[in-house]
Amino acid sequence: MDFVSGQILKVDKPLHWTSFDVVKRIRGVLRRRHGIKRFKVGHAGTLDPLATGVMLVCTGRATKLINELQSGRKEYVATIRLGATTPSHDLETAIDSETPVDHLTRDDVSRALEKFVGVIDQVPPIFSAVKIDGKRAYKFARRGEAPELKPKPVEISELELLSCRLPEIKVRVLCGKGTYIRSLARDIGLELGVGAHLTALRRTRVGETSIYDCVDAPKMLDILNDIDIEIPENI
Repeated sequence: MDFVSGQILKVDKPLHWTSFDVVKRIRGVLRRRHGIKRFKVGHAGTLDPLATGVMLVCTGRATKLINELQSGRKEYVATIRLGATTPSHDLETAIDSETPVDHLTRDDVSRALEKFVGVIDQVPPIFSAVKIDGKRAYKFARRGEAPELKPKPVEISELELLSCRLPEIKVRVLCGKGTYIRSLARDIGLELGVGAHLTALRRTRVGETSIYDCVDAPKMLDILNDIDIEIPENI
């Protein structure tokens, strides 16, 4: 495999690793192995530290494909807790409000999900990398500030209810570029009138790449670091 000419590595990102952690560690292994000081490595689509799943890591000239790869549809499996909110809309921050959900039924949840299929206006989470006056939104959020973020159109092609064990639901989401699943969790809670936040997220597909095509990140590093091992074709 010629990493300078370009390779696309299909990685299963672990929990608590940042997307930059994955890129940095792969770059480090490749630099040590090949003795190349300047070596391009990038990824096609950020995953939050609390999310796992498909990450496409591009090396060398394949980094030119990043924009094209990022434009592919993405599939997620998300676990959402209804009846409780957090400022970050996930587990990064503590619960700040709770509402009873005893009155809700599976049918209520299914009807609410139907309203989010298609092109919708979505406000990004304040704890995100969206820029406000040239600064990342999360920097304002961590200072306790809450500047207004403008909604933007995103497309959700499919939104399937996989399980409903209130107050927890699990959904499968097929969506286009720029969709925040944390914002979707927040908005589903608002639609149901009880609030909600994301408790787990796994990206299961990016374009044509499925999670079943991926190698978990630590194993990928072992493969790339072992000069005696034959690297499998599927990475």
